[in-house]
Amino acid sequence: MAMHYQGFEVQIFEKIHKFLRLGDSLGLGENALRLLERWGLHDNLVAIGNKSEFMQIRHWKSGEIMAQQPLMDMAGYIGHRGDYHQAFLDRVAELGIPIHMGCNVVSYDEFQPSITLENGEVHKADVIIAADGIKSLARELVLGFQDKPKSSGYACYRAYFKGEFLKEDPLCREFVEKECVNIWIGHDVHMVQNTLRDGEEFNWILTHKDTTDIEESWFQPGDMDDVKKIIENLDPRIAAAVKKTKECLDWKICYRDPIPSWISKSHKVALLGDSCHPHLPTSAQGASQATESGAVLALCLKLAGKDNVPLATRVYEKLRFDRVRKCQLNGEDVRDRWHSALKTVEAGEKLDPEEVMIRNRWLYPFDAEADTLQRWNEVSAVVEKELRENKITPLFNVMPVQA
Repeated sequence: MAMHYQGFEVQIFEKIHKFLRLGDSLGLGENALRLLERWGLHDNLVAIGNKSEFMQIRHWKSGEIMAQQPLMDMAGYIGHRGDYHQAFLDRVAELGIPIHMGCNVVSYDEFQPSITLENGEVHKADVIIAADGIKSLARELVLGFQDKPKSSGYACYRAYFKGEFLKEDPLCREFVEKECVNIWIGHDVHMVQNTLRDGEEFNWILTHKDTTDIEESWFQPGDMDDVKKIIENLDPRIAAAVKKTKECLDWKICYRDPIPSWISKSHKVALLGDSCHPHLPTSAQGASQATESGAVLALCLKLAGKDNVPLATRVYEKLRFDRVRKCQLNGEDVRDRWHSALKTVEAGEKLDPEEVMIRNRWLYPFDAEADTLQRWNEVSAVVEKELRENKITPLFNVMPVQA
């Protein structure tokens, strides 16, 4: 959509054959919605999200409220990712942007540039934008070495289901009577509960220590017996809802180290989203930051012109890196603060509510397009010099791990 609104012809190639309503909660912050409104999507997306004014951060065992803050401070509007996905697809269709389904990209030629599909078809373009996720094939092209996702040391058990039957249980009824978001924090563990449509849909996400297989998948069945062990001393009200859950998914939380460049050597293949800046769930900004990156790359391509793709892609990565890196670290910070907060409480010390609050508010006033326009002359001058001298300054120094 960002490319379309900057006047470009876009072709999308998607590996899967059909989009399904997969996953559970996803948030879109004001920083993303500001851009999406320009692309004709704001009202549809807001209608999907949770309408609760506040979120509560609670003591793992007692359920006592340790802090309360506006829900918008977390991730903005939190709804089912499948519903958000469908809204994006509907808008793309309205704009006449073709999506070629069942097209698995098996290789890139960064110099033509072109992509080759599994069926042997080759498709050429002026620039290739690889938004191919945390298992990105294009990332290895850009880096020049294999770089597999790493375990974060945590995993999530996740469940999303119709919540009406929970209203029959007086113990957990309060969490399905209206839209709400609550977070229980404990020792190296936290539980997020999100209720949508006045209890019609109910979601819980249990983040816990896990150093096993780092396969990241939306389809791996979870172990409800293990879930019940982890929540043995959890607030009995929310524990009652979890125990009534018939099945869940086991999602290993993977991450990637920062990389020195998001752009191929020819400057004509650009990484975007999880392929170059994946976020932990606790950042609550993965989708929003990918939206910002899309807006910035599209505008850079317009400002540079069709004949100067290298200038556009190299300015894009320089404009984006520092902001997304701070946002990634923000996610690590809130997880670590949540998982250690009870040590303070159990030591008999008074806990400042600020110590467990999500600190995302600084992200929201940002306008990615306005920032690009403001900084274009300065950053493009730096990039032009680097391109002339063939000396691109790395975004981040990293060495491949030797086997």
